[in-house]
Amino acid sequence: MSAGTNGKSSVALVGVGRMGANIALRLKDEGFTIAAVYDTRAEAAAKSAAETGAKHVRTLAEIPPLADVILTVVTDDAAMYAIFAESGDSLLAGAAGKVFVNTATVTPAVHVEIERRANARGADSLEACMASSITQARAGTLYLMAGGKRAAFERVKPVLEAMSSSLRYIGPAGTAAQVKALVNMVMNINTAGLAEGLGLGDALGLDLTMLREVFAQTGANSRVLETDGLDMQNREHDVYFSAAHAAKDTHIATALASAIGLALPVAEATAAQYDRMIALGLGELDKSGIAELTFPSRSSTEVRS
Repeated sequence: MSAGTNGKSSVALVGVGRMGANIALRLKDEGFTIAAVYDTRAEAAAKSAAETGAKHVRTLAEIPPLADVILTVVTDDAAMYAIFAESGDSLLAGAAGKVFVNTATVTPAVHVEIERRANARGADSLEACMASSITQARAGTLYLMAGGKRAAFERVKPVLEAMSSSLRYIGPAGTAAQVKALVNMVMNINTAGLAEGLGLGDALGLDLTMLREVFAQTGANSRVLETDGLDMQNREHDVYFSAAHAAKDTHIATALASAIGLALPVAEATAAQYDRMIALGLGELDKSGIAELTFPSRSSTEVRS
């Protein structure tokens, strides 16, 4: 693998929205050359290119010749298949010798198929599932779970270490995505449960600050209470992880369960709540916005985001 003048791999990013743009800035800070950026939204790519000194490319096929490691930060299964299309404009063009690092939370089988497509072109593919948010992306403190061939993981380990404070190799392609689906399922269930607890407390006339403090010192405590509790109380739903993504990710987990005949009624109910947010036009609120469904005194027109 070629390297920059400082011996570090050159990196390109596909998808420079909130997460991708902050990852690019972090890697630049750590001495990696950001060789190119691409996004379907040209304005986002132009902004990231200006911030990192990268080349703003307009086609996917331009990316592989420019970088050793290609990080993709896209939204869903369809987007993954599109950027790794087997014909037309695609990252697979001229991909031999490159390593793709795919961070999207998608169906695990997608990562398996993308690895197959990459290997067929002489490239490697690795999933690097992120259990963190925008702030951690910028600070380089992501929790990363990697899946794919161990040799591919070792090749890009310096890049992954620069992005993360916790890095774990899980196993073959698809396994890290399975773990990530379970992480997000449990997180989303916790978020929905907290919203119901606070909503019921509000309906009973309880002081919500007191209630959160009691939750924090008892079995009701959770990481979600720390990150989302005050936001639910204050109706401040600046988006770090959207309700739409919460719905998608919970459905990934329930589909995995359905495929093996396992019933997950709590996860199904949680997915239904996030689906309801989307139907009400609240899908781009943070996942904490699920509290808008459980506080009987609230109407969505008063939400602050």
